[in-house]
Amino acid sequence: MLAALLTVAIPASHARAEDYPARPVRIIVPFGPGGPADVVARQIGSILQENLGQPFVVENRTGAGGVIGTLEVAKAPADGYTLLMMSNTQTANESLVPQRKYELMRDLAPIAPLNSSDLVIVVHPDVPAKTLPEFIALAKSQPGKLNYASSGQGTPYHMAGELFKSMAGIDVVHVPYRNSGEARSGVIGGQVQMMIDAVPAMAPNIAENQVRALATTGKTRSAVLPAVPTVVEAGVPGYEATIWLGLMAPAGTPQPIIDKLNKAVNIAIKRPDVAQLWATQGAVPMAMTPEEFGKFLRSDIVKWADVVKRFDKTQ
Repeated sequence: MLAALLTVAIPASHARAEDYPARPVRIIVPFGPGGPADVVARQIGSILQENLGQPFVVENRTGAGGVIGTLEVAKAPADGYTLLMMSNTQTANESLVPQRKYELMRDLAPIAPLNSSDLVIVVHPDVPAKTLPEFIALAKSQPGKLNYASSGQGTPYHMAGELFKSMAGIDVVHVPYRNSGEARSGVIGGQVQMMIDAVPAMAPNIAENQVRALATTGKTRSAVLPAVPTVVEAGVPGYEATIWLGLMAPAGTPQPIIDKLNKAVNIAIKRPDVAQLWATQGAVPMAMTPEEFGKFLRSDIVKWADVVKRFDKTQ
């Protein structure tokens, strides 16, 4: 009887994958409209709709630093019709938000990463520091007097800021805003002195001299801001921070559906028009299998747990 049941179950699983999707798919973005995750979710959703024949509808579920939207997906039926657009916010939250009601690698299944983007450290023009070493010296001369904006606790911008503080040996106060747009307005308006933001989002403000770029956070200089040195070049050895984006599904989603989505995503991000668009925005496609993405996620969880431990000791 058991053998008979298994024989029936295996083809049924494959049939679901072959028929999937048979109705619209929701992509939950646990961040505000207009940010990198929202923009990329809509770009990828449009291509998946084109290739898989069903609408991929983006829904923003903001709050609690991405926890609310992530929990909604973790609790959703494991049928492939509710997906999570996620970033390193989720991997940082594993140690930063111990009271959350889910565990990322237990309650969600990796599908695929999408892209990664360098960040840029900017200051308001009134800050008397023209270079990153000058800003570090200024911060060391006034411990606890300068501040920096982020789009919220646990976001990649917050974690990049704390990593920078730790590695540069400075005391700069974190000022969390509700979203990236408000944080950006805060540094442009001079309410805060510094911000670390995504290169594509901040580049227009740099061009308009509304902020001053001090350094970018990748291994090499940004193609969008080639005249701006990296943090390493500017004197902080070993520093690197990016924002990356990816897709997950509720744990228990049939593997054939996960594999089908992974294949569709990897085809989408390798399209010349997508690669060209992302290149102009300073974003690099990330192609992985679900298993490779799972290993990447576990490694990122460990990385940011170490950062959280560092800044917890300074609170």
